[in-house]
Amino acid sequence: MDEKSKELIIRSGDGEVNIALLEDKGLVEYYNEKLDKGFNVGDLFLGRVKRVVPGLNAAFVDVGYEKDAFLHYHDLGPQFASLQKFVSEGIAGKRNNGSLADFSTEPDIDKNGKMDQVVKPNRYILVQIAKEPISTKGPRLTCEMSIAGRFLVLVPFGDKISVSQKIKKREERDRLRRLISSIRPKGFGVIVRTVAEGQKVAELDADLRNLVQRWEEGFGNFTSTKPPKKVLGEIDRTNVMLRDLLNASFNQVVVDSPELQKDITTYLKSISPDADKLVKLHKAKTDVMEHYGIEKQIKSLFGKHVTMKSGAYLVIEHTEAMHVIDVNSGNTAKGEASQENSAIKVNLEAAEEVARQLRLRDMGGLIVIDFIDMRKAENRKTLLNKFREYMDADRAKHQVLPVSRFGLVEITRQRVRPEMTIKTAEVCPTCKGTGEVQAAITIVDEIENNLKAVFEDKKEVTISLAAHPFVAAYLQKNMYGYQRKWFKLFKKWITVEPKTALTILDYEFLDKDGKEILF
Repeated sequence: MDEKSKELIIRSGDGEVNIALLEDKGLVEYYNEKLDKGFNVGDLFLGRVKRVVPGLNAAFVDVGYEKDAFLHYHDLGPQFASLQKFVSEGIAGKRNNGSLADFSTEPDIDKNGKMDQVVKPNRYILVQIAKEPISTKGPRLTCEMSIAGRFLVLVPFGDKISVSQKIKKREERDRLRRLISSIRPKGFGVIVRTVAEGQKVAELDADLRNLVQRWEEGFGNFTSTKPPKKVLGEIDRTNVMLRDLLNASFNQVVVDSPELQKDITTYLKSISPDADKLVKLHKAKTDVMEHYGIEKQIKSLFGKHVTMKSGAYLVIEHTEAMHVIDVNSGNTAKGEASQENSAIKVNLEAAEEVARQLRLRDMGGLIVIDFIDMRKAENRKTLLNKFREYMDADRAKHQVLPVSRFGLVEITRQRVRPEMTIKTAEVCPTCKGTGEVQAAITIVDEIENNLKAVFEDKKEVTISLAAHPFVAAYLQKNMYGYQRKWFKLFKKWITVEPKTALTILDYEFLDKDGKEILF
């Protein structure tokens, strides 16, 4: 597949950051990152074991979340005894740094053992978030620590060097193993990521030193605190995406905040010296997501029905057990000579859109796709190969099973954080579900009264109005009728901007910098 250009659009404000990844201008990933939410995949916590449940062969650990986090025996890892010894020595003051060079490891625990043999209630325990809290469940934990960097993943208490299976060339795999073995600190294992391919020893060494420094930072934090406490935070979602996605085709990162621009530029310099040139500050008054057409894409992509360019569409249903996606041809079959040709054409288009939807909504667990039936085995094989090719861009672990004779495809996809859901259907804000609509003049009167209040209370010199496109069009009809009326009233011209993100009765007053005026 051709390499696609990538753009990262970031909007900040109101205690959250919205992150949109565009490929060839199309939205493929969207995140709503709450600032200081406290529980991200990769965070290290010093917790306290609340209770051990032999029937589940698991323990519940207090990490500060409203519900205790879940830790299964199989997630302790072979080196759990070594980890516990290291933590105990650090807390007791017998160890003054995080180096493992002089640390004598303990024998591996029994892989078929029982939780109550190795974990006791009220004991301190160092854990890592493996899955964020989802629905009614608390976080899922692991004791197999790993700290991810740009090119490498550091694995404390390990001794293996693993190379990503996506690096196919044997010579390159051998070269990377030799390089890492020469710089690997004692007591740590290393996983070489796909993006390390072709990198020189200086870049790999700098990344490894940074990871060891972060481990040392975590050591200093857990030896000077009491549980439950976060001791090492994974970098935020914005920087995770930059770390994992940054490549030559990443042609720009657009932010709407000078502070965020500075933070991201500093981070990019640490992982790729020339990459900071990609960061651009959005200076226009229009909302950055609105400017790049992302709000419009969100409205059309997160609903139950997703229409494709050909007119075919997907119906996406969510149940407790699985996600179900139905492929419908719509009116596309009319122009095709045979049903089989129509089916393969629609199915291939649907396969690309399904792969996009899985990334966009971050859907996990079991997904069943009902493609249009195809009689020919070669067409089913073509569909499977194409679908797997589209899924290669997905960074989440997944498995795609072959197409059944009934056109069904089953997928399992890793779920580590809550699925992204955006409400696209709502009760009519005008009639509140009653079916009776107020006259449009009512919202105009409200805007006019509030404009008067803003001019009097805030003493603003320049004010613009953002409103739903329908309302904006209504205000500007008859040659800017209402704007001319307001100019006579307030002696100031009020610009009206259409904003898709607003509902029909919502509006915002903006200052000269495009920031909302609160009154």
